Amino acid sequence: MIQRRFLLIGAMAVAAQLGSAQEAVRVAGKNIRIEFDRMMHSRVVALFDGREEVIGDFTPSETIQVAGVDVKDFTMQGSKNDAGGSHQIWGTAGSLRKEVRIGVEQDFPRVAFFTTSYTNTGTTDLQITGWTNQHYAIAAAGSEQPAFWSYQSGSYEKRPDWVLPLKPGFKQENYMGMNQPDYGGGTPVVDVWRRGVGIAVGHMERAPKLVSLPVTMPDSEHATVAVEFKHNFVLKPGETLKTFPTFVAVHKGDYFQALRDYRDKMIGLGVRFNAAPESAFDPIWCAWGYGRKMTTSQLYGALPMVKKLGFTWVTLDDGWQTAQGDWFLNPRKYPNGDADMRALVDKIHAEGFKAQLWWAPLAADPGTELLNKHPEMLLLNADGSKQKISYWNSFYLCPADPAVVEYHKAIVVKAMRDWGFDGLKLDGQHMNGAPPCYNPAHKHARPEESVEAMPKFFQAIYETALQIKPDALVEFCPCGTGYNFFTLPFMNMTVASDPESAWQVRLKGKTLKALQGDSMAYFGDHVDMVKDDFASTVGVGGVVGTNFRWPEKSGSDSREGKDLTPAREQLFAKWIGIYKAKMLSRGEYLGTLYDLGFDRPETHAISKDGRLYYAFYAPQWSGTITLRGLASGQSYRVTDYVDGKDLGTVRGPVATIDVKFDKHLLIEAKPE
Repeated sequence: MIQRRFLLIGAMAVAAQLGSAQEAVRVAGKNIRIEFDRMMHSRVVALFDGREEVIGDFTPSETIQVAGVDVKDFTMQGSKNDAGGSHQIWGTAGSLRKEVRIGVEQDFPRVAFFTTSYTNTGTTDLQITGWTNQHYAIAAAGSEQPAFWSYQSGSYEKRPDWVLPLKPGFKQENYMGMNQPDYGGGTPVVDVWRRGVGIAVGHMERAPKLVSLPVTMPDSEHATVAVEFKHNFVLKPGETLKTFPTFVAVHKGDYFQALRDYRDKMIGLGVRFNAAPESAFDPIWCAWGYGRKMTTSQLYGALPMVKKLGFTWVTLDDGWQTAQGDWFLNPRKYPNGDADMRALVDKIHAEGFKAQLWWAPLAADPGTELLNKHPEMLLLNADGSKQKISYWNSFYLCPADPAVVEYHKAIVVKAMRDWGFDGLKLDGQHMNGAPPCYNPAHKHARPEESVEAMPKFFQAIYETALQIKPDALVEFCPCGTGYNFFTLPFMNMTVASDPESAWQVRLKGKTLKALQGDSMAYFGDHVDMVKDDFASTVGVGGVVGTNFRWPEKSGSDSREGKDLTPAREQLFAKWIGIYKAKMLSRGEYLGTLYDLGFDRPETHAISKDGRLYYAFYAPQWSGTITLRGLASGQSYRVTDYVDGKDLGTVRGPVATIDVKFDKHLLIEAKPE
């Protein structure tokens, strides 16, 4: 068991001692203080740089729903420090006794960890319909607009930005279950910040749970966050309900620190992230530019240009299979079966590339051989219907069914051992979460077993791939969804996953570097999707890639922007050269130096080999930029490394330069 070290300042105190008629108890650490009033409502105070910042007003932060009615007010009965170092408070509301334990660990001075429970002390049953933890209000500071920025972790079909400013009337549930038939899952943390300080809440379970993390902005002066769980069951006399362990965190600047604290705490609880192989940071060319009708001759024809431009990976995308679920080779493309696929991979290897295979696990088309032979593999809804994957008009297979797991492990063996592929590209928004499964053939103890089994399913795929090839690339692209944190350990490359803007490439890069760390590869996805904006991927330390077609007009359709024209070839050659020369994807992303919401221009910073790299983004900029994170007293030569311009010399720890640029400015600060 991991020994926890606590730093607690505070105990039961009378109102006069605390200086407020409302306060009854304070629980504090170095950077955070939780204050409770006599109704067990609470508020959060951030403690940074010798200053106290009250986040918001007292609110009923931990509540329970009985027969659909929120029980918010519990009269405080007592408080004490536990032997283990945490603080305990308790109170009553009728026949319900509420107990809250709070701890602030020395290793996590910005976070307060909560365990909340409710006991039925009466003589009759109570119909519990849900609970809420960490419901807090955040007050605006001054008249700045927007008043708040936020990190939203839910997954939705419209694929909204994960990071966005709040507007009055905003509300997003961030339900971690299915929000559409094939869109669900996420990271169980949300964050709202005003300039200078922010607050995050979430749960600390080791598996996905069907919670909501609603964020609202009810008026121009306030926002709210919470963790909610809908749960129908009877709490009998003498029984106790324990909620999931939850937390509240404070931070300076944007959400990066809160996500990093969450990640680090989960690592302490046993989550492991294995470093990506060196090859995961090499540039990627994907044949998807030709679509599902791609021919082997088209792929072979493009390889000379792929090699000339310096790409390392060649990805065979969707279209090689007979159908989703029937992962057999398409006989029209590969009439000789395995021999044809092995020959294709051998050709890719002979040309000096690594080979990656696209695949969409857990999807099965109607009428496939798999479903005809094994209908029992299907994930079924409560009414017995099949759960649809709308994008492909396919059905879900149940990730908790051992037969489904073994079927998919066999496909990994086929692809990587028999055909010789070096990596996998796992694709599909449906991979990010699963609905509850009611298939009686699976004998689930609870329908939610399918939800909780999704990470274990991908763990089986990941470990099978690495057993065959220890340096295998396992890319995971959940198509615009907010990554399921519990699956993140079972891949070594995340993706911007069908970005709808260059802004999404950058914000997803920052988010995933907070959650996974710098030893994992982040792929900016095909640059063709964001109008060849290499700067957004390079500047945040992402891996570059493309799905261009070459020679021109060699594709079977007329999709604009796919052909590699001479002008694009020149652009690609320049940026691939920059990427390989700097390799910022192997640097340390300095996520706490700049606020993604409030700092202008938008700025990202990376440290590598003793140098600092800054990336600035704005439609147009004329004015001062600020270089943070420099060594105190150290002199640096500053260069625009894209255009080779000398921008002069600066001295740390903070420096400013007057510049003009359109869209982006990427600079290097080299110690002198």
